[in-house]
Amino acid sequence: MHSPPAAAPQASRTAREPESRASESHIAPSPLVQVHGLCKSYRTARGELRLFDGLDFEVAVGEMVAIVGQSGAGKSTLLHVLGALDAPSAGTVYCASTNVASLTAREAAAFRNREIGYVWQFHYLLPEFTAQENVAMPLMARGVRKAEALTEAAKWLREVGLADRSEHRPGELSGGEQQRVALARALVCHPRLLLADEPTGDLDSTTAGRVFELIERLHANHGLTSILVTHNMDLAMRCARTLRLESGRLTKITDAQRKT
Repeated sequence: MHSPPAAAPQASRTAREPESRASESHIAPSPLVQVHGLCKSYRTARGELRLFDGLDFEVAVGEMVAIVGQSGAGKSTLLHVLGALDAPSAGTVYCASTNVASLTAREAAAFRNREIGYVWQFHYLLPEFTAQENVAMPLMARGVRKAEALTEAAKWLREVGLADRSEHRPGELSGGEQQRVALARALVCHPRLLLADEPTGDLDSTTAGRVFELIERLHANHGLTSILVTHNMDLAMRCARTLRLESGRLTKITDAQRKT
C-alpha cells in the first residue's frame, strides 16, 4: 500500500479531543480527505457515463462540508468512493491516511468499520433487533464481546437522547428517532470521518432541523470530519463550506451565493 502524500494526524480511537486541535489554530489543519484526478465512469446501454473527470478536492481534519447538486450529479457515488464502497476508474483517493483504491475487499471492510461512519437517507436498521442491538452491531462485527458492545451502544443512545428507547425495535420508533439510532450506530466505533447521504431527506422540516442540530453537536463534541450530501440549501449553509457538484466538478459556493 502506498504512503499518502500527506498523512493526517492520528486521533485517539477511544476519545476525541477537538480542544487540542483548536489550540493549534495557527497551524493549517492537515487534510483528512485528499482526492486528485478522480475519474469515475460506468458502461451503460447507451455508452459510457462519465461522472467525474479529473476531480480534485481536499477536506481538512475537523471540517464540516456540504455537497449539493442536482439528482444524478454523482453525489452519492462520490461518498461511495470516499468510503471504499466503490472504486475510482482513475485517480487517487486518500481517506484517513489510506489509499482506499488499493484496498482489497477484506481490507476495505475493516477500513470502513474502523474509520468511517455512514448515515443514509433511509436508516437501514435491522427490524428484528432493538435499538441498542442495532447500535452494537458494528462493534460485534469487529469482534467486541456482546456485553461490552451493548454497554457502549447504551452510551451512544444516551448521547443521541434515546436512552429510554434502547429496547424498542425500529418499527416502534418515529422517523427522527430511527435516524438518531442510525447516527449512534455510525459513530459507535469512533470513526474519524462521518459520511452522510441526505440524512434528513425523509424527515419533515422540524424533525430535519433537530437531526441536523444533533449532527452538528456530535461533529463538534467528537472532533469529527464530516461530509454531508443534501438538497436542503438552508442546512448546507450551516456547514463551514458548501460545494456544488455539477458536470463532474466541485465548485465552492461563496458566502454571497449562499445568501441569495
